[in-house]
Amino acid sequence: MLSAQLKVKSPLQQHINGISNHSSPATQTEDKESILLEPFHYLCAHPGKDIRSKMIEAFDLWLKVPEKDLKVITRVIEMLHSASLLIDDVEDDSVLRRGVPAAHHLYGIPQTINCANYVYFLALHEINTLNNPTMVTIYTEELLNLHRGQGMELFWRDTLTCPTEDEFLEMVDNKTGGLLRLAVKLMQAASESETDYTALVSKIGIHFQVRDDYMNLQSSTYADNKGFCEDLTEGKFSFPIIHSIRSDPTNRQLLNILKQRSQSIELKQFALQLLEKTKTFAYCRRFLAKMEAEARNDIALLGGNQMLEKIMNMLSVPVNEVDV
Repeated sequence: MLSAQLKVKSPLQQHINGISNHSSPATQTEDKESILLEPFHYLCAHPGKDIRSKMIEAFDLWLKVPEKDLKVITRVIEMLHSASLLIDDVEDDSVLRRGVPAAHHLYGIPQTINCANYVYFLALHEINTLNNPTMVTIYTEELLNLHRGQGMELFWRDTLTCPTEDEFLEMVDNKTGGLLRLAVKLMQAASESETDYTALVSKIGIHFQVRDDYMNLQSSTYADNKGFCEDLTEGKFSFPIIHSIRSDPTNRQLLNILKQRSQSIELKQFALQLLEKTKTFAYCRRFLAKMEAEARNDIALLGGNQMLEKIMNMLSVPVNEVDV
């Protein structure tokens, strides 16, 4: 079944094979390329919600990027997103990704890391085909930001250091917001529009990540795809965890649960009880409602965008009456 899935490649996977073959020396055969890219193709055979491509399409209602450039930018973001997931799963030792075993459990850590790094540079090679030096600078800057954000998140986890909410949001703006911002900055570099949309992108990125953290601990769908409350097993200082710990600094129980990196369902359920006691989930819903309102206000001020509004509708987390 797995080998059959890998043989039926998406347009993105087929195009990446074309890039790598075109940019490779004569001794680099198609078979060798397939070996290098197999962890990537495995992940792409189990696609996600494709939210970033939808974001690009939505912002293009404003930016009207030439079709050739837009296709390249969309591919680059898809490549970077998938490659970054390969690395994330290694660094978090994730068991599942999109409901199937994480790639490094099949291909090993060294091969998966090499594959992800290879795709980063294939994406840069794609950017170079547009002959726009500004785009190369943007690409480099935002990948630096992405690694800065990821590095801080790993530091907090591995040293059991709980960041402040502001420190967390700065990290998110670098990491999650960085990939969205990269997409829009590349589009702006290819567009005749003079409007800067990066402030809006940062708000959407923060909303997206906080929602993801919230859903990781509250959604049965997330549990099916990644495992029950997987962020607790990873020892991750997510937005809800930070709020709960800082709401009651005298209670070190949640910190100790993170330290265990436990798979225990009972221990995770106890952690959820601690989060309820500090009214953390209600706080998350209020925060998300605030960020959503700010993003919608910015969208309106920028002239309105029905596609972005639909995306915000899809990502919306309702506030309960008791949350207010």
